[in-house]
Amino acid sequence: MKKISEDTLQKVYGSLAKEAGERFDALCKDYAERFGEAEVSFFTAPGRTEIIGNHTDHNGGKVIAASINLDTIGVAAPNNSDTIEIVSAGYPAFSIHLDKISEVEKENGTQSLVAGMVECARERGFSVGGFNLYASTNVIAAAGVSSSASFEMLVATMINTFFNDGKMSFSDYAIIGQYGENVWWNKASGRMDQMACAVGGPILLDFADEIQYEKIPFGFDEYGYTMVITNTGKGHADLSAEYSAVPNEMFSVAKYFGKERLCEVDGPSFLSELNKVKESVSNDRAVLRAMHFFSETNRVQAMAKKVEEKDLAAILELMDTSGRSSYELLQNCFLAEDPTEQPIALALALTRHFLSETGKGICRVHGGGFAGVIQTVIPKEDEAAYVDFMSQYYGRENVYPMNIRQTGAVCLD
Repeated sequence: MKKISEDTLQKVYGSLAKEAGERFDALCKDYAERFGEAEVSFFTAPGRTEIIGNHTDHNGGKVIAASINLDTIGVAAPNNSDTIEIVSAGYPAFSIHLDKISEVEKENGTQSLVAGMVECARERGFSVGGFNLYASTNVIAAAGVSSSASFEMLVATMINTFFNDGKMSFSDYAIIGQYGENVWWNKASGRMDQMACAVGGPILLDFADEIQYEKIPFGFDEYGYTMVITNTGKGHADLSAEYSAVPNEMFSVAKYFGKERLCEVDGPSFLSELNKVKESVSNDRAVLRAMHFFSETNRVQAMAKKVEEKDLAAILELMDTSGRSSYELLQNCFLAEDPTEQPIALALALTRHFLSETGKGICRVHGGGFAGVIQTVIPKEDEAAYVDFMSQYYGRENVYPMNIRQTGAVCLD
C-alpha cells in the first residue's frame, strides 16, 4: 500500500503526523475496497479561521484569515473516463458524468457543488477529466471553519494536479469554488473562505480589486497562546435574510456616494456626510454597519503591522476591539427580530466571565454570526480550564482547541 513519507507528514501536520498517517492509511484501504487498486495520489485541504476583518470582504475590504489544523483529506486517481466518482465518509456516494453536467440537479448538496466547479473550471479554459475520490474530513461542519470550502479546495487541487499540470492559481481555485456555491448551491458567499483554505497559513487579503493576498508570519502558538472555537449550536431561525442584509445595507451607503462598494468610498467623507447618508438610506443600522466597515478595514491593516513587530498585546487588543465592533456596530451577535434567542451573546458573556478571572485573553464572534460560533484566544496554560468551563454549557464535543496550519490545499505526493 502506498504511503506518504514521514518527512512530508511531519512538515504538514507536526505533532499530529502519526494520526494523519493513520487517517491516510485507512482511506487508502477504503479506496481500494471501493474502486480497486490504483496508483493513487494523496491530497489535503484545511479548514480556516477568520482572525480579523469580520464582514468586510463583500464590500472590498481587508481580512486576515488563516488555515487551521483540521482538514479534509482525499485519496484519488484519474479513471480515464468521463465520470467523476466521489465517496466521502459519512455521506452518500455520487457520480457526475462530465458530458451531462446540465442534467445535474441544482441545490442538491455536494453533487451540485462539484458540478458547478467543473462547469466554471471549463468556462475558464481548464481541463477536467474523470477521477475517483475517497475523502474524509475532521473539519467541523456548521462551526464557522469552512468545511464546504475545505472540500471545494480539495477537489480544485485534484483538477489542477491531474488535468492542468499545476497551471491553476489559488485565485482560480477560489473562483470555481465560489461559483459552485453561488450558482449551483444558491449560497451567497465571497472568496475569503476558499482563499484561506487554499493558500495556507495566515494571509492578509484585500478584496478591493479582484483578490490580492500575501502570507504573513504569524501563529498564536509562538506566543504561548492557543485558539479555541466554541460552537453554540445553530439557531432556530433561517439566517439567510440576516446574512444578506449585512452587505446589502453597506451597499446602500455606498450607493449614496454613487459607488457600488464601501471600499470605493472615502472614510472621512462618509463621516462628514453622515447626517445626509442617514437621511438618504433611512436606516441607522446601515450607517452603523458602514462605520464598522471603515474601522474594521483600518484595524486589519494595523494588525498586519503589529504582526511584523511581533506585538502580541496590540494584536490581541485589535482582535478584541474588532469583536466589540461586530457586536455593537455590525450587530451580528444577535437577531433583531428575535431578541429572546442570543446564543452568541451568551457564549461571549460566559467567556468574558472566565477571562475576568484569569486576566488574559480575548473573545469575539467568529464568521457570519447571529448564531453558531465564537472564537477565544487564551494562554496555553488556561486552555484546559477554559475548555472544561465552556463544556459545562455546550458539551465537550462543541469546544475545539486548534492551531494555525502553514500548509494549504496541496497534493502530498
